[in-house]
Amino acid sequence: MRGRRGFVNITDTVENLVQQSTGTTFVASLGFVPMAIATGAGAEVQRPLATVVIGGVLSSTFLTLVLLPVLYAWTESRRNLETTESNEESSRAGETV
Repeated sequence: MRGRRGFVNITDTVENLVQQSTGTTFVASLGFVPMAIATGAGAEVQRPLATVVIGGVLSSTFLTLVLLPVLYAWTESRRNLETTESNEESSRAGETV
């Protein structure tokens, strides 16, 4: 997965995960909405818990779909750059001998 082909693989993977992850996130968040708007007995405990769970599910989805592919593409581009530089250095060393 080097160069352009690696980037295409990343985008294909993200496209496949978007529908599954957003659907799961939406359903999980929607399930906690009644707890988040509760006013009955125990609501003082349920409301903050539901808010934290909803925020955690949304932030983990963001990290999975946006940040991880960006970090992966960045590390791959750095690896490709290092490989190119080492190949150039070895070819220069072969010419001087």
